Amino acid sequence: MALHTKHKRSIVFFMVPEFSMIAFSMAIEPLRLANRMLGYECYKWRLASLDGEPVPASNGVVVAVNASLADERRSLAGENRPTMVFVCSGVNVERFDNKSVLAWLREEHNRGVAIGGLCTGAHILAKAGLLSGRRCAIHWENLPGFAEAFPKANVYADLYEIDGDIHTCAGGTAALDMMLSLIGEDHDDTLVNRICEMALTDRVRNAHDRQRLPLRARLGVQNAKVLSIIELMEANLSEPLSLIEIADDAGLSRRQIERLFRQEMGRSPARYYLEIRLDRARHLLIQSPMPVVEVAVACGFVSASHFSKCYRELYNRSPQQERAERKQYQTAA
Repeated sequence: MALHTKHKRSIVFFMVPEFSMIAFSMAIEPLRLANRMLGYECYKWRLASLDGEPVPASNGVVVAVNASLADERRSLAGENRPTMVFVCSGVNVERFDNKSVLAWLREEHNRGVAIGGLCTGAHILAKAGLLSGRRCAIHWENLPGFAEAFPKANVYADLYEIDGDIHTCAGGTAALDMMLSLIGEDHDDTLVNRICEMALTDRVRNAHDRQRLPLRARLGVQNAKVLSIIELMEANLSEPLSLIEIADDAGLSRRQIERLFRQEMGRSPARYYLEIRLDRARHLLIQSPMPVVEVAVACGFVSASHFSKCYRELYNRSPQQERAERKQYQTAA
């Protein structure tokens, strides 16, 4: 009985509209399987939303909840209070800005409740002021905008991060890895392995495993020199390196690099470098309220006019049109 009490966790999943269904299910299913394997309710959970009404996921499925924010606040002093709170969000997380929810998260954290974020949940935790000086993880697609919006947070492109009582994961199947890590801390590898067998997964990934496919698989490129140059480019987007600097680092001549990129990428290294800088700019325009001129600077452009010209040539619309179309889409959704 003491073992049961020691490891019992009560978790609230706070559902934000357009949350990621895959991240949520990957977080809650290991808990169900753990209870089944253990033969008792070691983990219990409930779902909450702002008003207690059902919440739509980003895939359109509507999920019923057990409580409203007001209900959760009333449970602070009761036996029903949680030991953990996970914010479940997904697309368009930048639009969520409810002061009552942010205040509740701070209140829960201040009284010793562990706080977590699934998928883009780190964005809401940061907005609540809980990630200053903390390690955290967020989906790679949202990482550029997050890093610009919350410079005090130590964000990484990891599967998940656990920094003391703060748990964040990048979403998708990374939620499974994070929850299995938590279950492993409570029990042992034997239980984790049994859950993996039931879930038909062959291993628990390390927290610091990469989110995205390796460049070799993602780009279909086999040349090691080209891959190392692309990695160098991706690490230097705000202050682009010259081709001479890249050549010195790679131990190749400029002509060799030009020839390799034409063969492997179908374009010049300068063109490829420009495209990945513009791709980062597009993410910033969509995910952050940064002025266009600041987006330009963050992606290594010397002027907003040059940035706009390059952006229009690649995407057939201006940065301002990109942002306006995104807002129109969000409003319609």
